[in-house]
Amino acid sequence: MADGKKSKSATVCGYPISIFFIVVNEFCERFSYYGMRAVLVLYFKYFLRWDDDFATTIYHTFVALCYLTPILGAIVADSWLGKFKTIVYLSIVYTLGQIVMAISAIHDITDSNKDGIPDNMTFHVALSMVGLILIALGTGGIKPCVAAFGGDQFEDHQEKQRSTFFSIFYLSINAGSLLSTVITPILRAQECGIHTQQKCYPLAFGVPAALMVVALIVFIVGSGMYNKTAPQGNIIVQVCKCIGFAIKNRFRHRAREHPCRTHWMDWAEEKYDKLLIAQVKMVLKVLFLYIPLPMFWALFDQQGSRWTLQATTMDGDFGALIIQPDQMQTVNPILILVLVPIMDSLVYPLISKCKLNFSPLKRMTVGMFLAALAFIAAALVQIQIDVSVTHIKTNLHTHYLMSHNSRIQFIFSYSKPCLSSHQALFLNGFGSVLNATVGTLEFGNTITNNMSEYVSKLPCSDFFFRYKLGFGSSYTLIIPPTFCENSIQPVVDIKPNTIHMAWQIPQYFLITAGEVVFSVTGLEFSYSQAPSNMKSVLQAGWLLTVAVGNIIVLIVAEAATLPDQWAEYILFASLLILVCIIFAVMAYFYTYLDPAKIEAEFAHEEPEDKEKRKSLEMAKKDSVEHHKEDRRSSDSSSDEEETKQTKI
Repeated sequence: MADGKKSKSATVCGYPISIFFIVVNEFCERFSYYGMRAVLVLYFKYFLRWDDDFATTIYHTFVALCYLTPILGAIVADSWLGKFKTIVYLSIVYTLGQIVMAISAIHDITDSNKDGIPDNMTFHVALSMVGLILIALGTGGIKPCVAAFGGDQFEDHQEKQRSTFFSIFYLSINAGSLLSTVITPILRAQECGIHTQQKCYPLAFGVPAALMVVALIVFIVGSGMYNKTAPQGNIIVQVCKCIGFAIKNRFRHRAREHPCRTHWMDWAEEKYDKLLIAQVKMVLKVLFLYIPLPMFWALFDQQGSRWTLQATTMDGDFGALIIQPDQMQTVNPILILVLVPIMDSLVYPLISKCKLNFSPLKRMTVGMFLAALAFIAAALVQIQIDVSVTHIKTNLHTHYLMSHNSRIQFIFSYSKPCLSSHQALFLNGFGSVLNATVGTLEFGNTITNNMSEYVSKLPCSDFFFRYKLGFGSSYTLIIPPTFCENSIQPVVDIKPNTIHMAWQIPQYFLITAGEVVFSVTGLEFSYSQAPSNMKSVLQAGWLLTVAVGNIIVLIVAEAATLPDQWAEYILFASLLILVCIIFAVMAYFYTYLDPAKIEAEFAHEEPEDKEKRKSLEMAKKDSVEHHKEDRRSSDSSSDEEETKQTKI
């Protein structure tokens, strides 16, 4: 049906058929986004070979863009294209971005010498950046549109069904997030390639790209069943114009002879209704409370960056199950599904029965404090890791080796290929590139599961040596000139790192508990304090706090010169505790509002307000006309005088 029309569509069990397409679309899109994001920081570190700080910076820059673009998407949808076209067009951009990311991870494209290392890393970096920008535009642009578009499918008498739809809609978000953070790290851990086998980032990015293609197709298939409303102007734009006019008008009347007004927004009365001005005042009051909130998100979103990088230095052996570092992020959505009902049905009612005033702003303060505790826990884990971590070193007689997994085996082999001259080669069974040197023999860089070039001047002998390593361990391999297998003696310098990934669970528990009492409560508080037609403004403000929080992380990652990672964790925890105290003071002086009551007070004044403003505009117009008439009369007299003087 055409945009702007709304007719009764076919239903199943009282629900419009169209919503099923929207729910499936959202599930696939969230799988695509969170799946790609789960492996992103490891892609930066191990494929693009960026250091931890730069990988963290780019990761949080991307996340910040994803939370800045929703404002743009909302304005485009409400002012020009409408929600349906905005979702379709930006989903195409989104899909292209995911495909570009998958292509950028194919190392064989520029691996001309077939050694497993891309020869033109600039090409892969450029493709990655293009892909991430397209994804940020797509996922951010459709974020404010999909849920609202789903709500548009219901008639006014379907309030109960609409409420159930939003519950199912957000369940699909969590389901997509949970499954993707489990599956894509498994795909990444596979080995694939045309010439050499490497970690399969193309598959880890390719599956989310395929899911985004499915999301787009499913959404378009349901086109004929949707109720599509025409764009009617964006309230965010109206609010910004009203605030801008108030500031400009106040500056224009800054002289002392102009009387002061109760609130600086009252300077917009010459152009805007008192009801709109009152609504903007309520919104600004809540937005003022948002100022400290970005610090919470600065800590929260490091689950996908710093905490994932921390997990790469830990033991993921859970017996029969090997956990990948990026799979630890699944702890968050699992705990959310557990903690939300516990909080709502047990903790909050218990606090209420104890007659404690646990207001929404107090809950948010507790959530910020829990997030700070999570980073203190992360710092304690990091201190234990730092005790045993060492670096790979290779020299003439010693080899210091590290493994990301205690099950990875290192194959160290020297052999003679039965040629007329004595030669040797080096077989690397380790999980990363090694540069091996034995005595005067230099084998050069050798990639995983591949052999080096043959090296001459070696006694004719063959042997095979295998040794099991653990992460952070340091071994000295004593290789005598005879090159006999049994004569190689491994000496343990530093025992393998025994810090298990399970030690990250407490920090994940604390950060998730903080999210539940901070984020869920914050949205509930914002909606309760927002005017009926301005909830989208506060939603945009909330998303903006997430973006600013990620910007804080990238600034700290680049600017801080702390030598140890645990110190950075303590820095973030300290900053959040400071912000928590500031927020608690602001919350203490906040007065809760009843938007419906305030709007009702101004509703009956609106006709008089419009008439008064119309009279002011007419008086201003008459004043301008009289001024022009007086000026014309003055000009005419001046011309006559000049004529007389000329004649004289």
